[in-house]
Amino acid sequence: METPPTTWMSAYFKNAPVAIMLFQDDDLLLSNHLAQCLQDHLHFDPSYLIQLAQSATKERHSAVTGCNTCAICNELDEFAMPVLCSDDQETGYYMVYKPLDETQHLSSLTLKSRASIDHVIKMADHERNSQTAMHASELERKRISADLHDNIAQGVYSAIMGVKNLGTCALSESELKTRTLAIADELKTTLSEVKDMALDVRPSVLDQFGLFSALKTLAQRLQTNSGVTISVLGNAHPEELQKTVQSALYRVAQEAMNNTLKHANASEIDLLLIEHDHFITLQIIDDGDGFDVSSHQAFNGHSLGLHDMNDRIKSLNGIFDVQSDPQVGTTITVKFPVQTSKGSYQHV
Repeated sequence: METPPTTWMSAYFKNAPVAIMLFQDDDLLLSNHLAQCLQDHLHFDPSYLIQLAQSATKERHSAVTGCNTCAICNELDEFAMPVLCSDDQETGYYMVYKPLDETQHLSSLTLKSRASIDHVIKMADHERNSQTAMHASELERKRISADLHDNIAQGVYSAIMGVKNLGTCALSESELKTRTLAIADELKTTLSEVKDMALDVRPSVLDQFGLFSALKTLAQRLQTNSGVTISVLGNAHPEELQKTVQSALYRVAQEAMNNTLKHANASEIDLLLIEHDHFITLQIIDDGDGFDVSSHQAFNGHSLGLHDMNDRIKSLNGIFDVQSDPQVGTTITVKFPVQTSKGSYQHV
């Protein structure tokens, strides 16, 4: 014989993993087991919570203090608010208020632990950050693949064809020398592109001498190629940072400086790598044209790099910020929390 649906519903209500209370007006009609345990433990008055929820509802729809003209708010029939919190705001509960039957003045309150909700939010953030990091890696692989095909492979193929032609053509000594030198130049150019790609992927100096030296090497290379003055300054010794964090900081510096050289018409770029008591910051500051940050929220050729940098840093729980003024220039700031220990520090 099948169990009636009402029996299942009653069993679920009684043993639900969240505290549920049902009210008619201000009177508590029914509460499940967890709500009763919570009330015994915290010694709160259920009628106070329902009055608090009703007061908040009236305020939300008030023409003076609320949002009565907002179509979205008017469509929502439930909302959440923090309650039963301690002074440090790290403990407590979220109370979800929901009207059930307006004619009979029935409503429900559901209490959920802030710690459990925060845990779920952190898990969701971690999953989203992992996905954005994977997306950034996929874009990086596509870029490398395109560079290999369009530059390296074409250069090697051209050199191979040149070598083959040397054996099939009757050439004078001077012509042979000229073609041989041309093939050598082609291979030198290709070798240079391979080295540049290796530096772009992960410079060996980053593994051998650390982030600070890698940034100096990068700045020197870009300064030589562009003629723009690039300085690397700071007091940090981030050898104890995770390799992934060091790589992310290097990548952001690389992308930011390349953006500046392409778009900003800057005459000077400063890289600042600073160690603080509880965090490390990397700032890339230029004196270029600057731009309106708000107009680059949507994806386009310029803002795509900013979004990639932001995703790369946030996937490692860092902070990414862009400040720019058309009259002053642009400052990109990256911050990672660290903990100090015997003169060194590690990413936390």
